[in-house]
Amino acid sequence: MVDAATKKTVAAIPQLKTKAGPRDGDQWVVRLKEEYQSLIKYVSTNKDQDNDWFRLESNKEGTRWWGKCWHMHNLLKYEFDIEFDIPITYPSTAPEIAIPELDGKTAKMYRGGKICLTDHFKPLWSRNVPKFGIAHAMALGLGPWLAVEIPDLIEKSLILHKDDKKEKT
Repeated sequence: MVDAATKKTVAAIPQLKTKAGPRDGDQWVVRLKEEYQSLIKYVSTNKDQDNDWFRLESNKEGTRWWGKCWHMHNLLKYEFDIEFDIPITYPSTAPEIAIPELDGKTAKMYRGGKICLTDHFKPLWSRNVPKFGIAHAMALGLGPWLAVEIPDLIEKSLILHKDDKKEKT
């Protein structure tokens, strides 16, 4: 049920080995190192393919993440702040990625701007514990969500390009 492009994307992201979460002490440090290596590889691959679409950083403990993501639509770049916390049951539970500024603009979002990944991504995640990590959540969760939802929100004029916002003020 997964297309060839998705399989290629997933194959390019290193899988993780350590099944540890924020409460697992030294094992979490090992997992966090794997997470960073996987993210670095995924971002590098995206840049090589001229498909750079997000930036992430975390707190020192690796439990709180934030950054920017963007989506190109009709040659215009739409940029959004993203954030998520690592659940205490991670990696058994996927992180819930939020785009706070879009809160309430689509039915495919929960309170606080958390994007809805229940039907498609979460079952895939649960079948791939502990191999999937943050890079996989971005590639298989946030990426497809942006690709579907952002054009729809633009067409409905629920989000405007930053240049359009300037003209209206």
